[in-house]
Amino acid sequence: MKKVKQTENDELRAEYKRSDFHGALVRGKYAKRISESSNVIVLKPEVSEVFPNEEAVNTALLSLIKLAQKTARLSRRSTGRAKKLRVG
Repeated sequence: MKKVKQTENDELRAEYKRSDFHGALVRGKYAKRISESSNVIVLKPEVSEVFPNEEAVNTALLSLIKLAQKTARLSRRSTGRAKKLRVG
């Protein structure tokens, strides 16, 4: 099977006519909307060297969230108990 060569010019294909499109043709018309709704996060190079893939990053962040939630709960409970023991 032959590979189709892509044209390097930025013209419409032969089967399209400008009259087929209503209104002005604008390059990047939806770029802002896509960038606002996108959830792509760019990591610093130092961070990306440590994590080999997306799964490793997600696993590390989820374990950090769990640890933070456990630590926050324990400190609230233990503060109240410690005060009661000191007073009583």
